[in-house]
Amino acid sequence: MPDPAVPDRLRRVRGFVLDMDGTLVMGDRHNQGLVLLPGALDLLQGLADDGLPFCVYTNGTVKTPAQVAGALARLGLPVAADQALTPASTAVDVFLERGHRRVMVLGGTGITEPLEAAGIETVPPVRGTDCDAVMAGWYRQELTFDALEAAVFAVFDGAPFYSASQSLFFATAEGRSLGTSRAISAVVRDITGCEVTVVGKPSFQALRTAARRLGLAADDLAVVGDDPELEVPMAHAGAAFAVAVHTGIGHAGSFSDVPAEVRPHLELPDVGALAELLRR
Repeated sequence: MPDPAVPDRLRRVRGFVLDMDGTLVMGDRHNQGLVLLPGALDLLQGLADDGLPFCVYTNGTVKTPAQVAGALARLGLPVAADQALTPASTAVDVFLERGHRRVMVLGGTGITEPLEAAGIETVPPVRGTDCDAVMAGWYRQELTFDALEAAVFAVFDGAPFYSASQSLFFATAEGRSLGTSRAISAVVRDITGCEVTVVGKPSFQALRTAARRLGLAADDLAVVGDDPELEVPMAHAGAAFAVAVHTGIGHAGSFSDVPAEVRPHLELPDVGALAELLRR
């Protein structure tokens, strides 16, 4: 039976953190060929018309946040450059707070450009390179054994290890595709025994970055997404309102075997259904 408190809680939401792949759009496993998912334009246009602030937070690091916004805008979605976030956005916050000024990056310009724009030097994964931290993100075609070795020895030398995501998979039009940062992290952790700090979803740090961008407290937000291991846990970590949709990784049975306190507050077939609820 639906929780009668849910409509009231939804009415009290002051801002929205929206997932991208599998929620608003779907692309291929190379993050290309994006197409809109049902209700995406309806939801974002409705939020914009109602003056409800929102941001799009994707765990992908192929594109910079500005490039993410541009790709969505070309599909007709009203997303400005400052409304898109990636794990690189959160990495900037975390690295500046922790004093990491020189970071070895296993990833491309989707990570290096935001870090460098914030005054953080990035270095390639070459063994013997001094660094304050190591970060792994999307690194599919470029990944080599030498790069893995460089990351391992940087960690042995004392650099903490950060990962954009620990998701096994992400949603694509071809089905589930393996997340590269999880695979890289598995090798480095297995060899060094290091702690892996996630800067993307579902970390509270990622929710905090989104809340700061929207100028709201975490518990004023709704977090909307398709992955049972990302958006819903992140929402619960910050006492936000958790909305799960079934257009990507998750499905109607994804939460049937988990305790009630970690289930989504609201499950819907797609974001169009959320747009309809907000109109009511």
